[in-house]
Amino acid sequence: MSQTPDSAVRTYIQHHRAAFLDDLTAWLRIPSVSAQPDHAPDVRRSADWLAARLTETGFPTVEVWQTPGAPAVYAEWPSADPAAPTVLVYGHHDVQPAAREDGWDSEPFEPVVRGDRLYARGAADDKGQVLFHTLGVRAHLAATGRTAPAVHLKLLIEGEEESGSPHFRALVEEHAGRLAADAVIVSDTGMWSEDTPTVCTGMRGLAECEIRLNGPDQDIHSGSFGGAVPNPATAAARLVAALHDEHARVAIPGFYDGVVELTERERALFAELPFDEERWLRTAKSHATHGEAGHTTLERIWARPTAEVNGIGGGYQGPGSKTIVPSSATVKLSFRLVAGQEPGHVEKAVRAWVADQAPAGVRHEITFSGATRPCLTPLDHPALQSVVRAMSRAFQQPVRYTREGGSGPAADLQDVLGAPVLFLGISVPSDGWHAPNEKVELDLLFKGVEASAYLWGDLAESWRDAP
Repeated sequence: MSQTPDSAVRTYIQHHRAAFLDDLTAWLRIPSVSAQPDHAPDVRRSADWLAARLTETGFPTVEVWQTPGAPAVYAEWPSADPAAPTVLVYGHHDVQPAAREDGWDSEPFEPVVRGDRLYARGAADDKGQVLFHTLGVRAHLAATGRTAPAVHLKLLIEGEEESGSPHFRALVEEHAGRLAADAVIVSDTGMWSEDTPTVCTGMRGLAECEIRLNGPDQDIHSGSFGGAVPNPATAAARLVAALHDEHARVAIPGFYDGVVELTERERALFAELPFDEERWLRTAKSHATHGEAGHTTLERIWARPTAEVNGIGGGYQGPGSKTIVPSSATVKLSFRLVAGQEPGHVEKAVRAWVADQAPAGVRHEITFSGATRPCLTPLDHPALQSVVRAMSRAFQQPVRYTREGGSGPAADLQDVLGAPVLFLGISVPSDGWHAPNEKVELDLLFKGVEASAYLWGDLAESWRDAP
């Protein structure tokens, strides 16, 4: 009896499982820590290793792209069908710092398998999830008899994600023509849990600023001058107190302009997830939930914009007392943005609000860092549905939907390339990204390989069938 495509994919993966793990283990041994200058040669070595592996996989075009920081790896494999869609896969090959004394049970760059888990820095974030595409595309070809993927397949694997992607947007803008795609697949993400496969549909954006409030030209005596001149520390406290209203909504005029509200279907899908709020609070090391009235905890962290006070200071901070009116105070704020919000508009709104709040005699300076736009893919987007079907086939169960509360460089790809961003990842919360004993569940890792193998044919068919 002839094999079905699904069984052919699984058979191919099983036959090549050991060789794949050998490759991943070799890559994980390279300490590609982008945040530490001493490891710059290792990050370059990691890029070269990946480039060689992609060439061995069959990509006819593989290049290492230099940046002012760490190198990225680009690969391209055209489909035999000129009308096929173009898909760009994003991931990163750099990792977080790690040392045995941080609390690891084994050397972080000496991969070890214990049970059904592979422990090493980068096992889940992100080398394992990058490399599964190499076996996935080979399984796709073997199961379908193709000599090239069903889609025009491109990969961009960054080398600086773990140090803030300082050169990523410029890299994407420089190579926008080469990177042009109909859809972007991000494999630097995870699922709800081992038992609940999910697909992420969006990430929040980020804007950050530091506000410096200046009063007297120097610290002055609070007995001689206090109560008769404005105090910048008091102004900072009042500014922070005015940031939210009594319903925990951000009180900056214009802040919510353009916000894409959750649909009833999205709220219902979030509610289907097996969310244990008490357990979540323990993970958050917190004792009560709090946030915008009228929204659940998941809605607040995934789909609502926020304003957070990251730091506030001013005046004397040493032991004992020092009776002064301080000359200055500082407030650090960050804003998580959702679909429909423009960072530039938010910056203007914040600047105007601070100007209105600052009392006479207190000068203010605001410095904004580079912003990240939010990204969101509608639930009915054909490319998203292809990802959902591929995941469902791999896990042989329904796939649910999530979003990410954090921010990342995926939004730059959406912004510059004008393509929808989809997330395909198999990591779970217990994998310990950035923590000691980072690991990946091997069964889930090979489910990722399988989903990758199914995705390319599904995307090609859905594009062909689209009106």
